[in-house]
Amino acid sequence: MTFDDLGLSPNLLAAIKDAGYTSPTPIQAGAIPVALTGRDVLGIAQTGTGKTASFTLPLIERLSRGRARARMPRSLILCPTRELADQVAQNVRLYAKNHKLTMALLIGGVAFQPQKEILDKGADILIATPGRLLDHFERGGLMLMGIEIMVVDEADRMLDMGFIPDIEKIFSLVPPRRQTLFFSATMPNEIVRIVNTFLKDPERIEVSRPAQTAETIKQYIVRVSDGSPKGKRAALRASINRDNVKNGIVFCNRKRDVDVVARSLQRHGFSAAPIHGDLAQAQRMKTLEDFKSGAVRILVASDVAARGLDIPAVSHVFNFDIPRNADDYVHRIGRTGRAGLTGESVTLVTGEDKKALDAVSRLIGGEPETLVLDGVKAPQGEPAKDDAANADESGEKPARSRSRGGRSRKGGADKPAEARKPANDTASKEKPRGREHRDDIEPAGFGDHVPDFLLRSALG
Repeated sequence: MTFDDLGLSPNLLAAIKDAGYTSPTPIQAGAIPVALTGRDVLGIAQTGTGKTASFTLPLIERLSRGRARARMPRSLILCPTRELADQVAQNVRLYAKNHKLTMALLIGGVAFQPQKEILDKGADILIATPGRLLDHFERGGLMLMGIEIMVVDEADRMLDMGFIPDIEKIFSLVPPRRQTLFFSATMPNEIVRIVNTFLKDPERIEVSRPAQTAETIKQYIVRVSDGSPKGKRAALRASINRDNVKNGIVFCNRKRDVDVVARSLQRHGFSAAPIHGDLAQAQRMKTLEDFKSGAVRILVASDVAARGLDIPAVSHVFNFDIPRNADDYVHRIGRTGRAGLTGESVTLVTGEDKKALDAVSRLIGGEPETLVLDGVKAPQGEPAKDDAANADESGEKPARSRSRGGRSRKGGADKPAEARKPANDTASKEKPRGREHRDDIEPAGFGDHVPDFLLRSALG
C-alpha cells in the first residue's frame, strides 16, 4: 500500500513525498481512510508507530476548504506536554505547506500575548496543552463552538498527568456535532469511560498489543551492589562508556535526580544536558535541538520526554531508575530502535528494585538479559569484575563490558540509608500547582528542582 491508496489529495500527497515518505505505517493505513469519512476514530498505538500523521493528514485534508473566523478555530489537537504539542505543530507545517491553513500553538512557558494575537486573526488548526487552552478560554480570548474536528493525543499520558477533569471540561465546550480522533497507547478503565462518554460509535484501530516492546530493542539490566546515588552514577558511566554507545537518553524517576545526574556526567567529561518540566520552555527546546543535532550526546530526562517525542537515531536508553509504572518502561525504551534501526536499553537494578523488576518482567514476558560491566559490583551472589572500582568517581573509562544470557540470581543488597525516604518528606506531599503550570505536571513528581548550591554539595 502507498499513500496514493488512502484517498488524499494531490497537494497533500506532494507534501508527503517531499518529506520522504512513500508507504503508510499500519496505524496510518487503518486510521486515515476512516478519518476522511468523518467518522470518529479510536486509535490504539504506541509511540513511534507514525500515529501523528494518522490524525494530521486527514485533518488537513478535511480543513482544506473553508476559513477560520477570529477566536474561533476549526479544529483542536490536545497534547499532554509542550514538547509533544510543538512536535505536532512541526508535522502540521510539514504536511500543510501546500495549503492556506493557519495554525496556533498554545503552550505554557512562552509569552501569552503573541498567542492571543494569532487567535484574534483566526486559526484553522489549534494545537494546545489543556492548561494553556483553558487559560485562553477563561480570559475570553477563545471560543470553541466552531470546532469541527477534535483530536486527543496520548490520552493515557493525560490520565497520568491528572488532566482528565480538564479534558472533560474541554469536551463539554466543543460542539456535540464534531468528529473526534482519539489516540492512546493503553486503555485503562478511566480512558475507556472517556471514550464511551464522548465518542460516537468510533472505529477502533489497534495496530499492536498495548505495552509491547519492539523487537528491534535489545534489553539489558545491570545489577548494582551499591544502590546509593553515587554508586548508581558510577554504574551509569560504565554503561555509557561501552564501545557501541553513540548517544542516549537517561531516564530518572525524579526531576531533582535529573539535575544531579546530568551535572555528574558533565563533571566527568560527558556531553550531557537535563530536560524536565521545571526548566524554561526555551531551554527545553534548545536542549532537544542540541541532542537531535549531536551537539549533546546524552540527554538526561524525566518522564516528560518518555512519550511522543520524535527523536531519531537514538542508539541507547538508560534507566537510572526503574520506572514506578511498568508501562512507562515500555514507553521509555521506545525512544530507541525506531524507524527500522536497532537499539539497546540498559536498566540499573539495585537490591531494592526486585518488585519493580518483577512487574516489568511480567509485562514484557521475561527478565531482560544481565549485562556485566567491568568495575561494577553486582549484589551478593552476582558476578563482578572489580569491587574497588564500584564507587570510583574519577570518570575514567572502564574496560569493555561483556554480557551473559539467562536469568540471574537475585542477590539482595542492604537498603542504603541515603536511599530511604523520611516519613515527613515534603516533596511527596506537595500539591499540584495552578492551571497555568498544569502541562508541566509529571507522574514522577514536580516542583522539586534543586538549587545549584545543593547540587554542588551532593556531587562533592
